[in-house]
Amino acid sequence: MKNITLGQYIPLDSFFHKLDPRSKICAMMAILIAIFVPAGFIGYAILAVVLVACILLAKLQISFVIKAMKPMVMMMFFLTIINVFVIKTGNLLWTLGPITIYDDALKQTGYIVVRLALMIMTTTLLTATTKPMDMTLGIEDLLSPLEKLHVPTHDIAMMIALALRFIPTLIDEAERILKAQASRGVDFENGSLKEKISAIMSLIVPMFVSCFQRADDLADAMEARGYVVGAKRVRYKILKFTTGDYAVIIIANLLLAGMIFLAVRGTV
Repeated sequence: MKNITLGQYIPLDSFFHKLDPRSKICAMMAILIAIFVPAGFIGYAILAVVLVACILLAKLQISFVIKAMKPMVMMMFFLTIINVFVIKTGNLLWTLGPITIYDDALKQTGYIVVRLALMIMTTTLLTATTKPMDMTLGIEDLLSPLEKLHVPTHDIAMMIALALRFIPTLIDEAERILKAQASRGVDFENGSLKEKISAIMSLIVPMFVSCFQRADDLADAMEARGYVVGAKRVRYKILKFTTGDYAVIIIANLLLAGMIFLAVRGTV
């Protein structure tokens, strides 16, 4: 579990660390939309090259991003099995009794795997280069137009930031409970299905109790510091756009436009 890097902030001195959180969030949204544009493997290859370049520019290790993809391996494997048994279009590639594999199934599986990998790369780049508090300020500013509709933008931004902030903490807590249960003889790897379910329950129940306890402690700490829901606040840090911020947003939107162009060209 310690290999899970989702939500971890890495304090480094890089170009991306110095960017305004609003520009990084806007660029991330544009890239995520571009990922779902059916631009083919050529388009996805372009996005992958750009994202790898951004990761290197942010001074992050490629191994750090690979670790973020490990929790999705089982999901990718499950989706692969589903596609192979469900999709029956295209050219027949292989037959073994009742099992038949078509090229469209492999193609759709490849698209899903590549999209998931690109999404994880994009979100990891954002969370690893943005402080949780800066993330809160950025989300709140981007949602500020909704205040005219009486939407509690600050509360929404705070909840998102807290959720991202506590992902590493909860992972460490799960690791601690896992070791404690293993020291008491609980086997998470061997045994029958019923025994494995019982072992997992011995991990889930303490995790829920720990989460509620941490939430209660956090609420008490915020209340002790004078935090009032819906109250007007002033900011110590004022967000300002720089030339680099505008450049990142423009490049991200150009990538999105390029993916749309490739998709339209491929369907003509």
